[in-house]
Amino acid sequence: MVTRSEQIFVNLPVKDLQATTTFFTKLGFEFNPKFTDENATQMIIGKNIFAMLLKEDFFQTFHKNALADTTKVREVLITISLESREAVDELVDLALSIGGETAAETQEYEYMYSRSFLDLDKHLWEILYFNEDAFE
Repeated sequence: MVTRSEQIFVNLPVKDLQATTTFFTKLGFEFNPKFTDENATQMIIGKNIFAMLLKEDFFQTFHKNALADTTKVREVLITISLESREAVDELVDLALSIGGETAAETQEYEYMYSRSFLDLDKHLWEILYFNEDAFE
């Protein structure tokens, strides 16, 4: 059996839904109003890729485990690819200028360039450009 998904939804707990929505809006992301209310919003990352940003108390209704303290541990690494190194720099520089934090050193290889940042809730986002033609 081969499993193939039609869509991916990454669910992330957030402390302040409005502040987080504002942060990602400034980064150029759009949100689906059909799946947005006072508890959650659906951030559109790609054609079939979404981040569900859920207020922490609402997120807790889906499971009984404690939330990860993202100031101490990483619960997820979200990687998004963009079309160029310049686009990577533009997005990460903007994220850092509006409240994001640098998460790691820039990684640079012949076939890949990546930078990362922590969002307002300390979720780790890696933004990369991958040049398949240079990859062997």
